[in-house]
Amino acid sequence: MTIFLFRRAGGALALAGALAALGGCATTSAPRSTTAVAPYRDTLDLAGRIAINYSRDGKQESLSGKFSWRQTAANTDVTLISPTGQTVAVINVKPGSASLKRSGEPTRTAPDLDSLTRQTLGWTLPVSGLRDWLQGYATAADGSRFSASPASDTVVTRDGWKLDYVSWQDDAAAVPLPKRIDVTRIALGQQVDDMSIRIVIDAAAP
Repeated sequence: MTIFLFRRAGGALALAGALAALGGCATTSAPRSTTAVAPYRDTLDLAGRIAINYSRDGKQESLSGKFSWRQTAANTDVTLISPTGQTVAVINVKPGSASLKRSGEPTRTAPDLDSLTRQTLGWTLPVSGLRDWLQGYATAADGSRFSASPASDTVVTRDGWKLDYVSWQDDAAAVPLPKRIDVTRIALGQQVDDMSIRIVIDAAAP
Protein backbone atom coordinates (compact mmCIF):
# COMPACT_ATOMS: atom_id res chain seq x y z
CA MET A 1 0.00 0.00 0.00
CA THR A 2 1.34 3.44 -0.91
CA ILE A 3 0.16 6.38 1.19
CA PHE A 4 0.57 9.92 -0.10
CA LEU A 5 0.75 12.75 2.45
CA PHE A 6 -0.02 16.24 1.20
CA ARG A 7 0.70 19.60 2.80
CA ARG A 8 -2.34 21.72 3.54
CA ALA A 9 -1.45 24.33 0.95
CA GLY A 10 -1.85 23.06 -2.57
CA GLY A 11 -2.82 19.59 -1.38
CA ALA A 12 -6.07 19.51 -3.31
CA LEU A 13 -4.31 20.37 -6.55
CA ALA A 14 -1.65 17.73 -5.98
CA LEU A 15 -4.29 15.12 -5.22
CA ALA A 16 -6.31 16.08 -8.29
CA GLY A 17 -3.22 15.78 -10.44
CA ALA A 18 -2.38 12.38 -8.99
CA LEU A 19 -5.91 11.10 -9.60
CA ALA A 20 -5.84 12.40 -13.16
CA ALA A 21 -2.55 10.65 -13.78
CA LEU A 22 -3.90 7.42 -12.41
CA GLY A 23 -7.01 7.76 -14.52
CA GLY A 24 -4.90 8.23 -17.62
CA CYS A 25 -2.89 5.11 -16.86
CA ALA A 26 -6.05 3.08 -16.38
CA THR A 27 -7.36 3.91 -19.83
CA THR A 28 -4.18 2.79 -21.57
CA SER A 29 -3.40 -0.39 -19.62
CA ALA A 30 -3.36 -3.63 -21.60
CA PRO A 31 -6.08 -6.24 -21.00
CA ARG A 32 -5.12 -8.75 -18.34
CA SER A 33 -4.40 -12.29 -19.39
CA THR A 34 -7.19 -14.87 -19.15
CA THR A 35 -4.71 -17.77 -19.05
CA ALA A 36 -5.32 -19.87 -15.95
CA VAL A 37 -2.69 -21.12 -13.54
CA ALA A 38 -0.75 -24.34 -14.12
CA PRO A 39 -2.37 -27.73 -13.46
CA TYR A 40 -2.69 -28.59 -9.77
CA ARG A 41 0.17 -30.53 -8.16
CA ASP A 42 -0.14 -32.78 -5.11
CA THR A 43 3.55 -32.25 -4.34
CA LEU A 44 4.70 -28.70 -3.71
CA ASP A 45 7.63 -26.93 -2.01
CA LEU A 46 7.73 -23.17 -1.59
CA ALA A 47 8.75 -20.37 0.75
CA GLY A 48 7.47 -16.90 1.37
CA ARG A 49 6.33 -14.21 3.78
CA ILE A 50 3.12 -13.97 5.76
CA ALA A 51 1.33 -11.18 7.65
CA ILE A 52 -1.69 -11.90 9.84
CA ASN A 53 -4.19 -9.49 11.41
CA TYR A 54 -6.75 -10.83 13.85
CA SER A 55 -8.83 -10.02 16.92
CA ARG A 56 -8.14 -11.76 20.24
CA ASP A 57 -10.03 -11.05 23.46
CA GLY A 58 -11.40 -7.90 21.89
CA LYS A 59 -7.98 -6.56 20.92
CA GLN A 60 -6.47 -6.18 17.49
CA GLU A 61 -3.31 -8.23 17.03
CA SER A 62 -0.90 -8.58 14.15
CA LEU A 63 2.21 -10.55 13.34
CA SER A 64 4.46 -11.15 10.39
CA GLY A 65 7.34 -13.33 9.37
CA LYS A 66 8.41 -16.00 6.93
CA PHE A 67 7.17 -19.49 6.22
CA SER A 68 8.21 -22.65 4.44
CA TRP A 69 5.66 -25.02 2.95
CA ARG A 70 5.99 -28.62 1.85
CA GLN A 71 3.09 -30.81 0.80
CA THR A 72 2.61 -34.27 -0.59
CA ALA A 73 -0.59 -36.04 -1.57
CA ALA A 74 -1.30 -36.90 2.10
CA ASN A 75 0.80 -34.62 4.32
CA THR A 76 1.44 -30.91 4.77
CA ASP A 77 4.38 -29.47 6.72
CA VAL A 78 4.54 -25.77 7.54
CA THR A 79 7.23 -23.88 9.45
CA LEU A 80 6.50 -20.35 10.68
CA ILE A 81 9.57 -18.18 11.21
CA SER A 82 9.85 -14.82 13.00
CA PRO A 83 11.39 -11.76 11.29
CA THR A 84 14.57 -12.46 13.32
CA GLY A 85 14.83 -16.00 11.99
CA GLN A 86 13.52 -17.86 15.03
CA THR A 87 11.20 -20.82 14.43
CA VAL A 88 7.80 -19.87 15.90
CA ALA A 89 5.89 -23.05 15.13
CA VAL A 90 6.24 -26.31 13.22
CA ILE A 91 2.96 -27.71 11.89
CA ASN A 92 2.16 -31.10 10.43
CA VAL A 93 -1.19 -32.08 8.95
CA LYS A 94 -2.20 -35.51 7.75
CA PRO A 95 -5.59 -37.15 7.27
CA GLY A 96 -7.51 -37.07 10.57
CA SER A 97 -4.70 -35.51 12.61
CA ALA A 98 -2.78 -32.26 13.07
CA SER A 99 0.15 -31.37 15.30
CA LEU A 100 1.74 -28.07 16.29
CA LYS A 101 5.07 -27.61 18.06
CA ARG A 102 6.15 -24.26 19.49
CA SER A 103 9.64 -23.55 20.76
CA GLY A 104 10.01 -24.67 24.37
CA GLU A 105 6.55 -26.23 24.54
CA PRO A 106 5.26 -29.78 24.13
CA THR A 107 3.72 -30.82 20.83
CA ARG A 108 -0.04 -30.36 20.71
CA THR A 109 -2.34 -32.48 18.58
CA ALA A 110 -5.97 -32.26 17.44
CA PRO A 111 -8.21 -33.83 14.78
CA ASP A 112 -8.01 -30.66 12.66
CA LEU A 113 -5.60 -27.75 12.37
CA ASP A 114 -8.16 -24.94 12.33
CA SER A 115 -9.15 -25.52 15.94
CA LEU A 116 -5.57 -26.33 16.96
CA THR A 117 -4.10 -23.07 15.64
CA ARG A 118 -6.96 -21.02 17.09
CA GLN A 119 -6.44 -22.56 20.53
CA THR A 120 -2.65 -22.38 20.42
CA LEU A 121 -1.87 -19.27 18.37
CA GLY A 122 -5.09 -17.29 18.67
CA TRP A 123 -5.81 -17.30 14.94
CA THR A 124 -6.75 -19.85 12.29
CA LEU A 125 -4.31 -21.05 9.64
CA PRO A 126 -6.49 -22.67 6.94
CA VAL A 127 -3.97 -25.24 5.72
CA SER A 128 -6.51 -27.43 3.93
CA GLY A 129 -7.55 -24.43 1.84
CA LEU A 130 -4.00 -23.22 1.32
CA ARG A 131 -3.10 -26.47 -0.41
CA ASP A 132 -5.31 -25.18 -3.22
CA TRP A 133 -4.96 -21.42 -2.79
CA LEU A 134 -1.16 -21.28 -3.05
CA GLN A 135 -1.46 -22.78 -6.53
CA GLY A 136 -4.30 -20.52 -7.65
CA TYR A 137 -7.20 -22.92 -7.06
CA ALA A 138 -10.20 -22.90 -4.73
CA THR A 139 -13.67 -24.35 -4.26
CA ALA A 140 -16.04 -21.44 -4.86
CA ALA A 141 -19.12 -20.69 -2.77
CA ASP A 142 -21.33 -22.45 -5.32
CA GLY A 143 -19.19 -25.60 -5.18
CA SER A 144 -17.51 -25.05 -8.55
CA ARG A 145 -13.77 -25.35 -9.10
CA PHE A 146 -12.10 -21.92 -9.35
CA SER A 147 -8.89 -21.46 -11.33
CA ALA A 148 -7.26 -18.05 -10.95
CA SER A 149 -5.86 -15.92 -13.77
CA PRO A 150 -4.80 -12.27 -13.94
CA ALA A 151 -8.24 -11.49 -15.40
CA SER A 152 -10.12 -13.64 -12.85
CA ASP A 153 -8.37 -12.94 -9.58
CA THR A 154 -11.04 -12.93 -6.85
CA VAL A 155 -13.23 -15.65 -5.36
CA VAL A 156 -15.24 -16.38 -2.21
CA THR A 157 -14.71 -19.96 -1.11
CA ARG A 158 -17.31 -22.44 0.05
CA ASP A 159 -15.96 -22.29 3.62
CA GLY A 160 -16.12 -18.50 3.87
CA TRP A 161 -12.80 -17.01 2.78
CA LYS A 162 -12.34 -14.26 0.21
CA LEU A 163 -9.22 -14.64 -1.93
CA ASP A 164 -7.64 -11.82 -3.91
CA TYR A 165 -4.75 -12.72 -6.21
CA VAL A 166 -3.07 -9.34 -6.11
CA SER A 167 0.09 -10.01 -8.12
CA TRP A 168 1.90 -12.71 -10.08
CA GLN A 169 5.46 -14.04 -10.19
CA ASP A 170 5.94 -12.91 -13.79
CA ASP A 171 3.30 -10.87 -15.61
CA ALA A 172 4.77 -11.93 -18.96
CA ALA A 173 4.89 -15.68 -18.21
CA ALA A 174 2.95 -18.03 -20.50
CA VAL A 175 1.42 -19.67 -17.40
CA PRO A 176 0.87 -17.37 -14.39
CA LEU A 177 2.05 -18.29 -10.90
CA PRO A 178 0.62 -16.51 -7.83
CA LYS A 179 2.90 -14.03 -6.06
CA ARG A 180 0.72 -12.21 -3.51
CA ILE A 181 -2.57 -13.52 -2.12
CA ASP A 182 -4.79 -11.54 0.27
CA VAL A 183 -7.11 -13.76 2.33
CA THR A 184 -10.05 -12.42 4.36
CA ARG A 185 -12.49 -14.34 6.55
CA ILE A 186 -16.07 -13.41 5.61
CA ALA A 187 -19.68 -14.45 6.18
CA LEU A 188 -22.67 -13.40 4.10
CA GLY A 189 -20.42 -11.09 2.12
CA GLN A 190 -19.07 -9.25 5.16
CA GLN A 191 -15.72 -9.55 6.93
CA VAL A 192 -15.93 -11.36 10.28
CA ASP A 193 -13.49 -12.08 13.10
CA ASP A 194 -11.27 -9.20 11.87
CA MET A 195 -9.19 -11.98 10.34
CA SER A 196 -6.99 -11.36 7.32
CA ILE A 197 -3.85 -12.98 5.96
CA ARG A 198 -1.43 -11.59 3.40
CA ILE A 199 0.83 -14.13 1.70
CA VAL A 200 3.76 -13.35 -0.58
CA ILE A 201 5.35 -16.34 -2.30
CA ASP A 202 9.08 -15.80 -2.77
CA ALA A 203 10.12 -19.12 -4.26
CA ALA A 204 8.57 -22.34 -5.49
CA ALA A 205 10.30 -25.52 -6.55
CA PRO A 206 9.64 -26.43 -10.21
